[in-house]
Amino acid sequence: MKLTKTAIAVALLSGASLIAGAASAQQADYPNKPVRLIVPFVPGGTADIIGRVFAAQLGTELGATVVVENKAGAGGSIGTRFVADAAPDGYILLLASSSTHGTNPAVYKNLTYDAAQDFTAITQLVTVPGVLSVTKDFPAADLNGLIAAAKANPDKYTYASSGAGGLGNLAMELMKSMTGAKLMHIAYRGAGPAFTDVISGQVSMIWEPVPASLPYIKGGQIRPIAIAADTRSPELPDTPTFKEAGLPRYEANAWNGLLAPKGLPADVTQKLHDASVKALNNPEVKAKLASLGGTVVAGTSEAFKNVIASDVKKWKNVAADAKIQLDQ
Repeated sequence: MKLTKTAIAVALLSGASLIAGAASAQQADYPNKPVRLIVPFVPGGTADIIGRVFAAQLGTELGATVVVENKAGAGGSIGTRFVADAAPDGYILLLASSSTHGTNPAVYKNLTYDAAQDFTAITQLVTVPGVLSVTKDFPAADLNGLIAAAKANPDKYTYASSGAGGLGNLAMELMKSMTGAKLMHIAYRGAGPAFTDVISGQVSMIWEPVPASLPYIKGGQIRPIAIAADTRSPELPDTPTFKEAGLPRYEANAWNGLLAPKGLPADVTQKLHDASVKALNNPEVKAKLASLGGTVVAGTSEAFKNVIASDVKKWKNVAADAKIQLDQ
């Protein structure tokens, strides 16, 4: 049978319309199967717990099961790359962090994903403030005294971090660049051994998120100097913010947020955003996240996109000034 060009064109257009219609129907029906939330870190950590608290309520708001899957390794890069490569249909999401989309892009020269270009921003979930703590017998009572001591005795005092190029490392290098303090960095493989050596007095101080630091502070094993937040922590009401302590422009927060692969349809993005905001504002969820040191953000997708861009730029500048560059 001979087909005219017009008939072929009509057939092609009809086929395209059917495909587009099917895609639109799938989006309108979203979600019609379980959603996978990829946590790019090991089970049991703060990020994992935050992800599980959020996922349970997100599933309720979406009317679908949200399954948490841990894909750890390479500082969060393995799970993050997995999501970047996934189909942009809303069924594979990422619990992003200030590591995966802040410090990692700043320090790894061969990172396997583009933090700004490979993802669709949905919303920032929480911020988790960091706290600078010192040994019990450190010879300064406040931040100004610490800075003065570090300037007067270059490299006499040391700071521990849970890993080279991590947030604790860059947060301290930011403070050094802003104040002229001379402190020597000692990197550990994880926060546990870093805290152990600060508690024993082998290292002078440590910057870590409040949830990780709190047990040692409450136990009187280390002493908090300043907290990196806009307001004081309810868990540490007597600890001043860096602004109150004399460093008003200092900002260094850990955070978690929700991302999807690049190209997520706008209506699915909006549905996920709205459900996420409802989940985060659930009183029980808010209370659980607060107990982990998290302050709910639940902002717009655009605001979260800007947070990522700002963090990457800031930490790249800090890493360049401190000459921190790592191979993954």
